[in-house]
Amino acid sequence: MDHGDMDHGGMDHGNMGHRCNMNMLFTWDTQDLCIVFRSWHVSGTGSLIGALIGVILLTAGYELVREISRRYEASTARRIETLPRRSATEVEQRSKIIKAVLYAVQVFYSFFIMLLFMTYNGWVMLAVAVGAFIGYLAFGGGSAAKTVACH
Repeated sequence: MDHGDMDHGGMDHGNMGHRCNMNMLFTWDTQDLCIVFRSWHVSGTGSLIGALIGVILLTAGYELVREISRRYEASTARRIETLPRRSATEVEQRSKIIKAVLYAVQVFYSFFIMLLFMTYNGWVMLAVAVGAFIGYLAFGGGSAAKTVACH
């Protein structure tokens, strides 16, 4: 069936007044750029700069979550060393839940950053790298080695 002559001009497809350009190839183009969500739409130079600052802050925040996790694990290990064996086992079991939550947050966060990178937009990719750099400088007290593959 040929639907080429049908008029779809009056239909509301939920694009909220703007279109999102989804690239599958590397680009520097920012026209109709939406970052992860349709509502995170770049409409000009000011919104591009704001979006890039947001990406930098989000990516730097990932390093903060990693540092919080490292500090929690270190403080728990120190605490367990000073406790009697039975109490240490209880503390270790309780801390495992918190460690699991922190790990889940890191995994979610890293996949979100991967989605940022998958806009295939060079500006967003650079902002991710700058955010990782700033985040590591500000919060990266541990090793630079990575444990999660997506960021």
